[in-house]
Amino acid sequence: MTRSSSTTLLWTMRILSAIVLLVVGGIHLYLVFVGVGGLLGVLFVLNAIAGLVLAIGMLVLHGRLLGITTVLSLLFVIATLSALLLALTVGLFGITETWDFTLVPETVVIESIGIVVLAVATVVVVRTPRTA
Repeated sequence: MTRSSSTTLLWTMRILSAIVLLVVGGIHLYLVFVGVGGLLGVLFVLNAIAGLVLAIGMLVLHGRLLGITTVLSLLFVIATLSALLLALTVGLFGITETWDFTLVPETVVIESIGIVVLAVATVVVVRTPRTA
């Protein structure tokens, strides 16, 4: 792979990753605005903030910090999807969720796609020379 195509692939994955993180955070912020409150509302606001911070990191950081951000972003989306799946099955922090609640099916799909995108991005970032 040439340096140019390697750089293009890296930036493509960084941009896709940032979009995924913004969408995941945006969904949670939207749910707060439509009435999710209490502990779940607070967790959703923190999720939105984390998604925004990680998305910015995906676009502005380089080298080792980008690698760390990519891994943290992957773990973040895995944790977010896992929390939703736990809430749908056995409950989480006393909160149970149903498939017919606002954006639940869409969130499962988006976060599943996000895990794939961020896993690929992690591989690309780790395998790209530090000078790119």
